[in-house]
Amino acid sequence: MVDRLARRELVTPARLKAKDPEAMAGLVELYSANIYRLALKMLNNEQDAEDVLQETFIKAFRSVDKFEERSSLSTWLYRIAMNEVLMLLRKHKQEVISVDEEQASEEGAPEPVEIVDWCCLPEKELLDSEGRDHLNKAIERLSPALRAVFVLRDIQDLSVRDTAETLNISEAAVKTRLLRARMQLREDLSRYYGKRIA
Repeated sequence: MVDRLARRELVTPARLKAKDPEAMAGLVELYSANIYRLALKMLNNEQDAEDVLQETFIKAFRSVDKFEERSSLSTWLYRIAMNEVLMLLRKHKQEVISVDEEQASEEGAPEPVEIVDWCCLPEKELLDSEGRDHLNKAIERLSPALRAVFVLRDIQDLSVRDTAETLNISEAAVKTRLLRARMQLREDLSRYYGKRIA
């Protein structure tokens, strides 16, 4: 079996454009888990995440000839996947803020809350399944624009630059949205753990 590093070396734009079956299989092997996790975090639905995964690779293989190599293969795949996610969100008629738009203003932002000091909570309580479930629900409550940046940066561990390229926004917008997402999550978790401490 070819190890991951050797597989990565086989997956080159030139081999993909030549429709090399080994390179195509390698692309799926290298990136399918990350694409699936991204879609699942954005959509919170396993079937929808599977659909995004499948469509991402179908579209990637169909359009690989147009890949200009201005970004990495992973960034290109994430961009395709995010477009699929946004199309599904629109299809499900959820309120969608385009990830291409800047957040217009701070009006309507949630009122700041007192941040609870979690120092007294044992680690077990912070990491229990109820706490993880609440965190996942808090991530779901983020707007699609903030959720996309948070998932790409803090869960998928993309760089600021790669996140900006994936979402077709500026690096400054990535940093701003990430800060807003983290603040909203911190406030949400502070309310949750505040009740548990009380």
